[in-house]
Amino acid sequence: MHKLVETIRALRHELDGRSLFFATIATLLLAAAIVVGSRNLFDFDSALIGYCFASLFAAFGLVYRYSVWLSKPPTRKYWHRGWQLCFSPRLWKNLRSPRILAEAVTRKIVVQDFIWYRSPQRWLGHFLIAVGCVLAAAITFPLVFGWVHFEQGQIEPTITYIVYVLGFPVRELDVKGAEAWVALHGLIIASFLVIPGVMLAMYRRMVDQGAAAVQRFGRDLLPLILLFAVAFTGLLLWVSYEFLHGYFYSALAQLHAWTVIGTLIYLPFGKLFHIFQRPASLGISYYKAANADKEPAQCPVTKQGFAPKMQTDDLKEVLAELEFDYSGKTDADPAWNEVSPRGRRILIGRAYSKMRHGKFD
Repeated sequence: MHKLVETIRALRHELDGRSLFFATIATLLLAAAIVVGSRNLFDFDSALIGYCFASLFAAFGLVYRYSVWLSKPPTRKYWHRGWQLCFSPRLWKNLRSPRILAEAVTRKIVVQDFIWYRSPQRWLGHFLIAVGCVLAAAITFPLVFGWVHFEQGQIEPTITYIVYVLGFPVRELDVKGAEAWVALHGLIIASFLVIPGVMLAMYRRMVDQGAAAVQRFGRDLLPLILLFAVAFTGLLLWVSYEFLHGYFYSALAQLHAWTVIGTLIYLPFGKLFHIFQRPASLGISYYKAANADKEPAQCPVTKQGFAPKMQTDDLKEVLAELEFDYSGKTDADPAWNEVSPRGRRILIGRAYSKMRHGKFD
């Protein structure tokens, strides 16, 4: 008992109280939204209760980790500056800020062209996984929470499905029509997108020596294995009821449920957390736009501009807050954080040259 009390005290010391508060509030709000959106659980499917509790756990973990992430000085500074620039009156002239946001979302979130520049094959794999996961999430979570459900209707002589959203009928679909087929096979489509994407990513990690040299199982391979397991077991369910008359459907449903629940529980702790961090990168577009007509920071080595001065000034403040000192040994030496990447490579090359000629002191 004494050891248990010590463990709880140590855990309380390690946990961030502010982040714990936000995570608890977010989880309670989601639980309340589930109850209200499902009309006091009237439309809630009890067979999906495992998915629901895993989703609540994931929400708690995601909000907690995100809050801790935002509490760090570099992220906090970047986050505040991004919102400040987003609502800057100067950027709202001629609706410039919304246009910056739309372009940034299109390029960084939807098209993901930054991955295309690295490798078209890498982009294709990542894009397939992203589209498949977004499609699956858009279908799964409203169904799990009871916000969307289907009821059978009938328009003589056609059998139909009535789509209910938050308890209100919004659409009636012909069971043999294209809309009904897409609605009922959306998760199958998502699986056929995710599996090739995972295969492309796994292939790159097997043949790319650079990726293989630094990859770790828990960080790089486990997320791909979990995504593949969810998509593959989902396809097995489809094969069972579509072609095998429901053979082994119950066992496969349990297997699929465990893979989904495991992935949801893993979500806040692994590499898949970057899905929720990625939108923060939109702030870079505002940094660039706000400083496009201003003099950039000048590298003391190359004598060329390399970054918005506002960004480098923010970096100096954050480094000082973290008590990192990157100043040179003498007043003549440039501070390391004021040097561009190209300038740093030049300084490193000069240092190696001095060492080879015995002139390094």
